[in-house]
Amino acid sequence: MEKRRPLIDKQILQNQIQVEDIPKIDLYIDQVIQLFETGFTESKRNDKEKILTKTMINNYAKGKLFYPLHSKKYSRNHVMLISLIYQMKSVLSINDIKQVLDGINEKAAQQDLDLQPFYTSYLHIQKGNIESFAAELERQEEEVAKQMQKAGDMEEFEQVLLIASLVHTSNLYKRAAEKLLDGMNERVES
Repeated sequence: MEKRRPLIDKQILQNQIQVEDIPKIDLYIDQVIQLFETGFTESKRNDKEKILTKTMINNYAKGKLFYPLHSKKYSRNHVMLISLIYQMKSVLSINDIKQVLDGINEKAAQQDLDLQPFYTSYLHIQKGNIESFAAELERQEEEVAKQMQKAGDMEEFEQVLLIASLVHTSNLYKRAAEKLLDGMNERVES
């Protein structure tokens, strides 16, 4: 089986809005969308895919996934929260995301809360996750190749087996995140 390492490099898994990429002035919605299109362009599956749209952002606002805007402008904190929402939305429901971010939004709405230290920690952890993912992907590729040698090396089956393995791993992480969220909900209800 061919090595997937070039696939990892091509995807540029470290696509993210870095703290230094976020202007120190408040942004209008079109500027936020452009910032995300630039920051996540390499992670698009194809050229037609949109990273973020006005409708998405407006739905996040209506769903109270982030605290209210001032003068229709998005602060640095809003951009950081939208980045978190962007990452979470492929795994968690909108209601789950709202529950995860409720405490942060409450504090941000009540006072001038600087999310930069939290967001910087998040980016640091992401970097470690990428390194772990690359090693785990390589391990899974090797295991799939080994199993397929036993079964009679058929390239299509090998790819299907690797895809199934990756999806399973993804589901394990999703379930772990949901268990943590359920624990948060239990503490709030107590």
